[in-house]
Amino acid sequence: MAFRSFLSIALIWQASLTVADPKLWQHEWPQTDFSRSSVGDWSEILSGGPPRDGIPALNDPEIIQASEEVRISAREPVITVEIAGQAARAYPLRYLTWHEIVNDRIGGVPVAVTFCPLCNSAMTFDRRTRTGVLTFGVSGKLRNSDMVMFDRESESWWQQAIGQGIVGEMTGVKLKTLPSWMESWQEFVARNPKGLVMAEPAYNRAYGRNPYRGYDSSARPFLYNGEIPPHGIRPLARVVRVGSRAWPLQRLAEVGELREAGVVISWRAGQASALDSGHIGKGRDVGSIRVRDGQGQDLAHDVMFAFAFHAFWPEGRWMLSAQ
Repeated sequence: MAFRSFLSIALIWQASLTVADPKLWQHEWPQTDFSRSSVGDWSEILSGGPPRDGIPALNDPEIIQASEEVRISAREPVITVEIAGQAARAYPLRYLTWHEIVNDRIGGVPVAVTFCPLCNSAMTFDRRTRTGVLTFGVSGKLRNSDMVMFDRESESWWQQAIGQGIVGEMTGVKLKTLPSWMESWQEFVARNPKGLVMAEPAYNRAYGRNPYRGYDSSARPFLYNGEIPPHGIRPLARVVRVGSRAWPLQRLAEVGELREAGVVISWRAGQASALDSGHIGKGRDVGSIRVRDGQGQDLAHDVMFAFAFHAFWPEGRWMLSAQ
């Protein structure tokens, strides 16, 4: 999905409203049980432009030693996943921007590493469920601008930001979220000189380029018709979400570290925004976040846009000052 003009987006949005009907989706999704859903209003689900699998998810990617990687520039963001007993792995946003989902296995843990550019949401899930291990793809649908994933086993639809089934047999099922975080490539390598990294996929894509140039400076998000955040917070301002609480990234950048609500959140400069410059590695510095508990253990969290937090956690708590 490329960054298009607001006119093009508006046309897609208007067209989507006329086809937000499961009866019209059934031909593309014959195995999806649309009688089971947690979506109250089908018009919330819009076409993002590409069809099902138009954005190709990756399965079992090639993994190489970090020391062998020469394409990634120092400030480029990667999603880091560390599982006990296994070498740390980095999943570069230069690839996830174009594929959005990576189905991988780290040791004995099947994982789905996901990135939704429109929400800046980077979440890693355990793919094991009560019915078995799932394999995820990109549906081409959006809800509150957030990617709707689907699993190939039941063809149920899943909301990426919350890791939960919203349509089909798996409605209401919650995936286990694994601790992962976005940091710069140089940070990952410095901490993990023997770490691993996902190699460049064998697709014809402009890896390293940002098809959403200038997006995180926009006044409003794409394909979003919901409420804007309260407290005068800019819709595309980044917030650190831990559970149902959100800390403005700007607040973290000003103090460097916060100890509140039982968590320790630290910020350090050096990571480029993947949604700013035309080249991901040249984006403005938004810094890197690490979230730990009082014992120093990493906690699952997300660094997402404020509008997305408000959309999926409308009763969530905004951590705007010392609590």
